[in-house]
Amino acid sequence: MVRIYDMKQKEVISTIDGCRLGYICDIEIDLNEGRIKKIIVPGPGKVLGFFGKDMEYQIPWSKIRKIGEDIILVDVIGDDVLTESDY
Repeated sequence: MVRIYDMKQKEVISTIDGCRLGYICDIEIDLNEGRIKKIIVPGPGKVLGFFGKDMEYQIPWSKIRKIGEDIILVDVIGDDVLTESDY
């Protein structure tokens, strides 16, 4: 069993290109099915923290391959799941 707090302490890494995406900041849950749909990882930083849009990696739960002690391995390429933040 893993708690959300524990998952937020693990680094998300792509198994495809070895890219370090970051740490989970949020999750998306389907309340009708009672399942986690996506994990959300903040995207690359904005220029000087001011210019640019808020971007985030939205990684579908189905793309998680392994949750280890220190890392979460995902089968995605960062640019493919990088989207503008909905919030």
